Amino acid sequence: MDLRKIGKFIAQKRQENNYTQESLAEALDVSNRSVSKWERGICLPDSGHMAELCKLLKISINDLFNGEKVDMKDAEKKAEQLLIEMAKRQEIANKRTFVHTNIAAVGAMLLYFAVVGITARCMHKEDFWPILILVLATLVLFITLYFAFRIEVDLGHYTCKHCKYEFTPTYGQAARAIHMGTTRYLKCPKCHKRSWSKKHF
Repeated sequence: MDLRKIGKFIAQKRQENNYTQESLAEALDVSNRSVSKWERGICLPDSGHMAELCKLLKISINDLFNGEKVDMKDAEKKAEQLLIEMAKRQEIANKRTFVHTNIAAVGAMLLYFAVVGITARCMHKEDFWPILILVLATLVLFITLYFAFRIEVDLGHYTCKHCKYEFTPTYGQAARAIHMGTTRYLKCPKCHKRSWSKKHF
């Protein structure tokens, strides 16, 4: 998916249909800056505006994503290529989210241990500040780890080693399962066998 090509196509079709950036923005109830970003290839219109944009520019969604008018003979093939490319992009985005989440979780743990070390040295019987800081650090750690765990479970799916069935476990099942990296020892809901199920994004 070439965002610059899509942007040029939007600009071309806008001009062909006698819209200025301002009038198109007004028709879609968005800002002029949004239309400018689409046309410069910075981002795509959000899903809530795509159908209306295509209607105004007299193009199809398939045309929009390809950045050109698609011949009906090639439409199915182009749509398949587009779906594959979008799936790849989603996989990359999921992996990036997973990595960033893990970095945040590790960072929170390192910060927590640093705070524990510092407060242990500063602790006095009459001073409550170190205890308060330690409680807050513990709270931040648990919240970060909780959301990191939820994101890890929600992204992608696990694959059973026995029957190759793809599934997403419940939070409870994932929490009880032993894990090593992105692999968890889970019970498959289809064949009911336990195996080291690998995470796929």
